[in-house]
Amino acid sequence: MSNFTTQRFLIGLAIFNVAFHLVFYYTLEYHRDELLYFSLGQHPAVGYASVPPLIGWISGVVAAIFGYTEFAVRLVPALLGGAIVLLTAGIARELQGKSYAQVLAGVAVIFTPFAMRTFYLYQPVCFDVTFWTLLLYLILRYLNTGKGQYLIVLGVVSGVAMLNKYLVALLILILLLTLLLSSHRTAFRRKEMYQGLLAAFLIFLPNLIWQLVHGLPVIHHMQELNSTQLVHVAYGDFLSSQLLMPFAATLLTVPGLCYLLMHPQAKKYRLLGWTAVLVIVVLMLLRGKSYYTMGIFPMLIAAGAVFYENLIRITLLRWALPLLLLLLTLPLLPMGIPVYGPNGLVAYFNMLESEYGVDVGRRFEDGTIHSLPQDYADMIGWEELTAITRQAYAAIPPSEKGAIYCENYGQAGAISIIGKQYGLPQPMSFSDSFWYWVPDSLPPDVTHLIYINDEMGEDVKAAFGQIKIVGKVSNIHAREHGTTVYLCSSPRESVNTLWQQALEHVRSSP
Repeated sequence: MSNFTTQRFLIGLAIFNVAFHLVFYYTLEYHRDELLYFSLGQHPAVGYASVPPLIGWISGVVAAIFGYTEFAVRLVPALLGGAIVLLTAGIARELQGKSYAQVLAGVAVIFTPFAMRTFYLYQPVCFDVTFWTLLLYLILRYLNTGKGQYLIVLGVVSGVAMLNKYLVALLILILLLTLLLSSHRTAFRRKEMYQGLLAAFLIFLPNLIWQLVHGLPVIHHMQELNSTQLVHVAYGDFLSSQLLMPFAATLLTVPGLCYLLMHPQAKKYRLLGWTAVLVIVVLMLLRGKSYYTMGIFPMLIAAGAVFYENLIRITLLRWALPLLLLLLTLPLLPMGIPVYGPNGLVAYFNMLESEYGVDVGRRFEDGTIHSLPQDYADMIGWEELTAITRQAYAAIPPSEKGAIYCENYGQAGAISIIGKQYGLPQPMSFSDSFWYWVPDSLPPDVTHLIYINDEMGEDVKAAFGQIKIVGKVSNIHAREHGTTVYLCSSPRESVNTLWQQALEHVRSSP
């Protein structure tokens, strides 16, 4: 296969992967986090409570161009899914892989459960995996060409990547360490290395200043994450997940790692093998979530593809391998992408357990097991919740005004984004970055409060003379199942006074 034909084939694979993700964009609703990130886009800033600012900036641009449709939300990760195909094939090429290795790498990265889910949801993860893969591609370009310009580009990309997810700092530090301990340590004698590091620092600096000014909310977020989610991560589960996430592509990731660490032809790239090992070990010891390692998988897939290109010489066997990857992955397709609606997905996961004894993916981050994986359960119920809220808002007399309070950022995101089509006012919430946008006071003519929570708070119950349940999220498979919309009226004091008392209480809490 000529280089030109190979490139056309890879572009075709990239386009296929974009379309593959977009064709199922409508089967479920917005994800809880997607509602938050598009809410961030309405409040441009250089920092947010739980994430760096890049995803908020991109959300604002996407919404300005395409609006707040689910198609718009799914478009960017799908496009990145196309980019990951080309980057993975590019890494195979930099590892001296020819046409077969590049095509095998491109096919394999499409049909892996981790990539299917990653490039379906609009979250920092899809950008993070892309940035990790791009950084590893650029370090390979430097190793192969020795051109200092790649060190500067590495710095620029690192700075932008830090504005997306702080996790990439681990990769950057490990790359610097393995580079220093390798025969390529001469990079530290080049001015371009320090120009790149300076560029990374300057790009990241506004967010660093924001963190310092706001009391380092990232520390609070990590403490909360550790106490509620990371505490449930076990070493054995973490390591087994490194094999389960690529699933069939483990046939490439494991040989790929061995190839980078031991094969004579990969001696020049040995530091990348040790980079992968250190990423896995450090994240395991820190009890990171198992998917935090996903950024190294495209590189390992590419290395595995080069390994098989050198190993397999028979044409029939060569093309049997990508076919095998496809056949092994197809039965597990619903684990990566919601190809069915909620009931179909529940039936699929029940079938896996009843017929094959496989109970995979339904354990939430808090350790509990449910009818659907957490990501899917987080994509159900928001339309219903917003419709109930609209019903509550319509019940307020035309001559009076109401405010909406939501207990968590998913609920607030739903009212903020989906509620636009109903003309609902922006919600108030103390959850995540919504805390930064709450008003210091409410208009004096606000007489009603729409309160959204899974149960009625005692302080709210005591503050209003009349409380009516308007409705609840009824879908039992939704993570928000049972969330209730209350219409509160006849306040014992002015709603503005009650709100300022609530603000004072929250601000005084540790």
